[in-house]
Amino acid sequence: MYYFLESSLVPDNIANSSNVLSVFDFDGTLTYHDSFIPFLKFTFGKYRFSRKIIKLVLPSLQCARRKLTRDELKEVLIRTFLTGVDEKWLREKAEQFCQTYWPKLMRPEGVLGVAAEVESGAEVTICSASPSLVLKPFAERLGIKLISTELEIIDGKLTGNLVGQNCRREQKVKRLEQVYGDLSQYHLRAWGDTRGDFELLQAAQDAHWRHFHKKHYRYKYRDVIAKDQ
Repeated sequence: MYYFLESSLVPDNIANSSNVLSVFDFDGTLTYHDSFIPFLKFTFGKYRFSRKIIKLVLPSLQCARRKLTRDELKEVLIRTFLTGVDEKWLREKAEQFCQTYWPKLMRPEGVLGVAAEVESGAEVTICSASPSLVLKPFAERLGIKLISTELEIIDGKLTGNLVGQNCRREQKVKRLEQVYGDLSQYHLRAWGDTRGDFELLQAAQDAHWRHFHKKHYRYKYRDVIAKDQ
């Protein structure tokens, strides 16, 4: 059971504190939709993408039947597309993807929201399950830090494995603690939009649920029932 607070319920002397840590989910929160699948399609082209994505049909069905977790499905996706891929080439594709897709992918209200947090003097970071290699150009353009899923790279090639775990659910809080230490020393503000963000939102004093959606639902002391997917 989770309780999400609106910023209007937070006292000004706390909300304006210099010791504020502002954390934004990326996909669906700052963007209109997922970024990783469009990135793979952009990177490999329609033909190669289609040849590879068809291998995900069976694992996706297994996930739908709860025989495979979402994290395990993502690992299959990464192994299928990125095993043996050159790191430098992929980083170049990530830069190109950011430049090309920024106008159609990013929510203007989200970009302004990030800018407002930076201007306020808060420590601002993205905390996302998407690979850091893909999101780094977006974080740099926003002028903020990045905490996200890490891909294993050996001798300039991606192995298809993750370093650590997928940065989702409780892992978001753990990763924040690894970087920033005890979160109680901060006034934590968080923005999210899916079940994968619930633990992060629960840890925050100032939590925002689908805040930048045109037709979003803001919960003021309402119960949000967590349903595993």
